[in-house]
Amino acid sequence: MAAVTAVAAQIAIPTPPVPFTLQVLAVLLSGLLLGARYGALAQAVYVLVGAIGVPVFAQFSGGPGVVLGPTGGYLISYPIAAAVAGLAASAVAGSSLAGSSRRRAFWTSFLWGCAGLAVIYAFGATWLAVATGLPSGVVFVQGVLIFVPFDLIKAALAALVAVAAAPAISGSRT
Repeated sequence: MAAVTAVAAQIAIPTPPVPFTLQVLAVLLSGLLLGARYGALAQAVYVLVGAIGVPVFAQFSGGPGVVLGPTGGYLISYPIAAAVAGLAASAVAGSSLAGSSRRRAFWTSFLWGCAGLAVIYAFGATWLAVATGLPSGVVFVQGVLIFVPFDLIKAALAALVAVAAAPAISGSRT
């Protein structure tokens, strides 16, 4: 999932000061498929690999300057957000082919994914405000508000993929 996140980071639209990427989809999916512990571990590996200079972050960037830069709070939040989303992993793994079970697993996954988004926004916007000195209103609009509709779609996609894939991989999760 660290590699999936690295690929998702390259699907980016530059929107200063924070680019629009598919990383959030991969972060949430990490937690939903791997569970809280291994989802967080996968994202920690991703952040650490990028922090040592491997160009896995958006626009093939990497290094401590990126992690300490304006978007570093978003990156640092990924292990925690994956862990939060991972709290739904048991519901996902327990979903059978029955319609009501799958619907319940989807909504549980989606809601925990939204909680993961809240973690990303909280860490990211706080760090962005500190790193740039921008007023909180500007940070809220540029670092949170413009992303909410798209991130809700990503959370729904992550939930759909997790519920669809879980029966095939549930035996490999501990």
